[in-house]
Order: sequence, then structure tokens, then C-alpha cells
Amino acid sequence: MIDLLGIAKTEAAGGDLLGELSSLLELSEIKPNGYPNAVVWKGGKHDGIVNPVAHALTDAYALLGTLAATDILGLPFYAVPMWSQYRHDSNLESLAWFGNMPCTSIKWSTAGDAYVNDGKGNKVVVNGKSGNAPLRTQAGVYCNVRPYGPITVVRSMPCLPYSQDKPKFNITDEGLIHSEMNTPGIQLAYANRLFLKMVHETGKLGRVAMKPTQAMEDGISAGLHSWLLKGTKFKVGRKYAVDPYEEHKDNIDKIISLLPSDFKNGMENWTGQIEQHISDTNYGLLVWDLIEKRETIVLATDLDGDRLTDLLADISDPLRAFSGIVAEHLGKDINTINIWNELGYETGNGRDMTSVMYRMEGPPIHEQTLGSADAMLLRLLNGDEWVGGTKQPYDPRIHFVLIRDAYIDANPDNTDLHDWLDKALEKFDAIYSGERPGFLEGYKALKEAITPWDK
Repeated sequence: MIDLLGIAKTEAAGGDLLGELSSLLELSEIKPNGYPNAVVWKGGKHDGIVNPVAHALTDAYALLGTLAATDILGLPFYAVPMWSQYRHDSNLESLAWFGNMPCTSIKWSTAGDAYVNDGKGNKVVVNGKSGNAPLRTQAGVYCNVRPYGPITVVRSMPCLPYSQDKPKFNITDEGLIHSEMNTPGIQLAYANRLFLKMVHETGKLGRVAMKPTQAMEDGISAGLHSWLLKGTKFKVGRKYAVDPYEEHKDNIDKIISLLPSDFKNGMENWTGQIEQHISDTNYGLLVWDLIEKRETIVLATDLDGDRLTDLLADISDPLRAFSGIVAEHLGKDINTINIWNELGYETGNGRDMTSVMYRMEGPPIHEQTLGSADAMLLRLLNGDEWVGGTKQPYDPRIHFVLIRDAYIDANPDNTDLHDWLDKALEKFDAIYSGERPGFLEGYKALKEAITPWDK
């Protein structure tokens, strides 16, 4: 058994977490390309049968939950130190280590407003905030894919990002906010191509969420989209009034010249239905897609894609609540959650929405956010996870779900592994289906119930 409480106390006290984990995990011979001095650990049984997955060891329950799950399952893995203090101390280089690991990876979103020690006895906001923006840049991430219910959002990244470059950020004497945003055109092309590939392979309706008439970056992205459609068998219903490729041809051709020569190979046989929308209209359209259970893939830039996924995460609860209001008006007393499930809807409250980041080189990175992990960890450290019966202990199920998805992604043909992962999740659900155990009690029960892969 791992001393998870001891590790939590070390992290909370700002102690030597690196030393503690170094004594627990073995250094790996695998290093990310270009970083020979990177700290990479390994664990589990590396049997040559299962392709390992890399974990980013971040903060709070993202750290503890990962350590517990990897210990319980016994699958081969690599791990990179990436908690807020270590990211700060390594001047964000650990982000590059993780972002360039040559295997399928799992990253937990990290605290963006964390205070860390500056080495001089002072507390400062962690360098790079959450680290998400620099990680995506250093890892060559060009988009993330977020499926939820019938709708999948292909969120082009880091296209139209919020600025994280402080030296280029200023506010004028007139109060106007200025920042320099450098949108990488090559990543735009990759995101557009992945979107079309997914529409072709799934047969789902493809919606484009761009605003080429008002945003110049969107004009370039829409132009790349138009160029990629040429010579394919896609049918386009709603079209932009002006062909954005012809409008921005000289600039778009500069990007095309930088792409691999075989970038469009095979696309001549791709088929599917595409609808080109001004981005604003997609919010209403996706609500109808959700209600009508229309399977849809939508391509959006980073900021619009973020709002679209927020919409999908947030809207199911209001729809359920409104159905209850209508039922009450008609004199009916219904359980809206039961009705929702009986009608075949699958979306919950957004916390179960998955995210996969695609890199231009290397396998994808599975990403997940842990909402109030810091606050929940304080309950454990305070000795009362239930807060006098008003709260529930941390539920580590998301770790097992995310690990399952990542290992299946990394081992698509290993059906024995797929079956074993499914059975492990069933055993987890049997333990957590009733009254939720405390985190440490749950860890002990799972250790006893699940036979690790190496046994």
C-alpha cells in the first residue's frame, strides 16, 4: 500500500515531494526527444504485451488518484513530475518533457491560480498559470476532440487563443486591451483535416463554426477548409457566400507550401455532409441537435470551441428542470432524471465529458479537469471528508475511466486488456455503488478487489 496520506501532507506542507516520489518510483530509460535530462519515472509491469501510457503527476487528487489507480491496476506506465511547484521550479520545462513523451498520455488540468514558493521565502502565482497554453505549444497540439452525447466538438488549438505572453500584453491610456496572438496556420490545417476525416469515417453531420467575415484568423481557417474540400466527394449544404480560399489565396498558399506533400493523399475518396455556419448560429443549432439526438461533429476555433463545450456541459440540467416545470404545470409529478434516461438521452452535468488532445507528431494526450480537487483534499487532510455529513468523499472513478480510455487507445487490438479493464471498472462500481467510502478506505477496498495486470 502506498502512503497516500503522507504524500498529501508533503504536498500541502511544500515538502520534498520530488524526493518522496523518487523513492516510490523507478527512473525510466525512456526520455522525450530533445530532453536527455528529463525526469521520467516508470511503474507497473512492462511486459511487452501492453503499450504503456504516460501520466502527468499534477496536483491534489489528480496526483493522489493517479498514484492510487496505477498501483491498483498494475499496468505499465511512465510518469512525469508536473505539480505546480515543480512546474515553477523547472521554469515550465517539465511541460515540454511530458508534451513530447512518445506514447499515449493522460494529463489532468492543473490549478491556474496556485501560489508556490519563489525560492526566496515568498509566495508567488505559479509560472505559466495552469500550464495548459505552454504545454499545447510545446507538445505541438493542434486541436482537442470533446464528444458529449450526440455531439462531438473538434476544437482547433491553439487557434485564436487568449494571450499568455505578458511582455506583449498591455493596456493603452484609453483603456484598450492589447495582446499579440500568433495563430499557427499549420495547426489550423491539421485541425480542419481531422474534422473532415472524422465526418468521413463516422458518417455524422459536419458543422463548421467560423466567422470569416469578421475575424481574419477565421478567414484563413475557412480558406484552408475550402481548399481541403476541393477534389473530395463531400457534399456542402449551407455555404459561405464568398469562397474564403479565393479571398485569401495568396496567404493560404503560404501555409499550404509548408505542409507535407502528401497532406491530402486519400482525401479524394472522402465523403460526408458539411454545413458551413457563422459561428454564432452554432449555439442554437447544437441545442436542437442535442434535443433531436442528431449525431454531429462541429469544428470551432479555440475560444468558440470552449464556449460550445461549456454549452454542452451546462445545458442538460436546465432542460431537465424545464421538463419538470412543464410536467408540474400539467399536474404531473415526475422524476426528470429518470425521464431523461428513459427517453435515451446520455448527457449528465458535463463532469463526465472527455477530452483528447491531438499532436502533430506522436499519439494523443487524454485530458480531464478535476473541479474542486483542492478543496476536497483539504477535507481529507482535516480528517473529515464528510464535513459533518454535508459532503461526499472524493470519487476516483474518473481516474479509472480515463485510464481505461487511454490504454484502449494505446492498445486498440488487445481485446484481453479491454475485457480486463471493463471488469476492473465493474469491480470499482460494485464498491462505490452504495455509500461512498472515504478515499483511503476506497483505495484499500479496490486493492483487495482488483487483481492487478501483473498477477
